[in-house]
Amino acid sequence: MTGLDRRAALIAGLAAGAGAGAAQARDGGTLALTIEGTPRQSGLLIARTAPGAAGSFGDLNVRADSSGLLLLGLDRDAPARMTLDLQGADGARAVRTLEVAPRTYVTRRVDGVPQSRLDPPDSEAARIQREVALKNRAFASRAEVAGFLERFTWPVPATRVTSPWGAQRILNGTAQRPHYGVDIAGATGTTVRAPASGVVVIAEPDLFFEGGMVSIDHGQGLITSYLHLSRVDAAPGQTVARGAVLGAVGARGRATGPHLCWRMRWRGKQVDPSLHLAA
Repeated sequence: MTGLDRRAALIAGLAAGAGAGAAQARDGGTLALTIEGTPRQSGLLIARTAPGAAGSFGDLNVRADSSGLLLLGLDRDAPARMTLDLQGADGARAVRTLEVAPRTYVTRRVDGVPQSRLDPPDSEAARIQREVALKNRAFASRAEVAGFLERFTWPVPATRVTSPWGAQRILNGTAQRPHYGVDIAGATGTTVRAPASGVVVIAEPDLFFEGGMVSIDHGQGLITSYLHLSRVDAAPGQTVARGAVLGAVGARGRATGPHLCWRMRWRGKQVDPSLHLAA
């Protein structure tokens, strides 16, 4: 099923559900709501409800789009229970508490790493600050597209994962922040393709940490990123289809060798792209 077919099916289901709940909705009763997907740490869910229904999910304010579709992300360490609380324009309300399945993450210990690899030099502080601001602006994007409904594909062929998503790294005995990417083996120059359609929000050839980096907004704040590229073939604002060439594998930025680091985030929540290849 294509993304467009899936969107049509979801909207058709929404219409049927809305019809069944219309009598309740008129008197401020129960809002029609269904949720697709498995609630689990670093996962994604798709809810369908009344167009424009708004409320909260965990610590975020959320709103369904004009078709009643609402994407929900659960970050790496999401709590055991999360509540979705929505209200329609007519006062109808739905409250759903989700039991969130936990995940176990790999722990990796590496000793003998030169401190210069861990602490950026003071001379790069201003550059890093500028690049953080650039990324934050891009990650705030909310493109009105629905690429998140498509079946995601691997961004590089002959995929071999060298580091799984969410791994906790302990370098020289000190715990670092979790690794929010899937590291995929690839020779320098290997073509990197968009796993789903969307709008390019970052296309930078040489960031301090990420090297060459492209990021795509797939709709409702779901953004994927491709790091350490040796070549960037996309441009900010460009609309890309699944399979579009984004660049090439490389080892730029803070990388020990050529590979692709593939990341996914939803409104600041870190999610695992490898879970959504068949979503």
